[in-house]
Amino acid sequence: MKSITIKGEVQYISLATGFWAIISDKGEKYRPVNMPDQLKTEGKKVICKAKPVEEEISLFMWGTPVKITVFET
Repeated sequence: MKSITIKGEVQYISLATGFWAIISDKGEKYRPVNMPDQLKTEGKKVICKAKPVEEEISLFMWGTPVKITVFET
């Protein structure tokens, strides 16, 4: 799959059991399936490369699931 570049802000979403997400500067919602610990800070500005992932079943019906491959803060 093709990589995408996401520039945005990290948010903690308190839905169900809660999860970390990135909301892009364009308002797009991404749900990393492998959010690095270094990024788990509410409001942190990030730029990352990610690949969309296909999930069969997920507890969270929010945003586009992605796998982060490279990031910077």
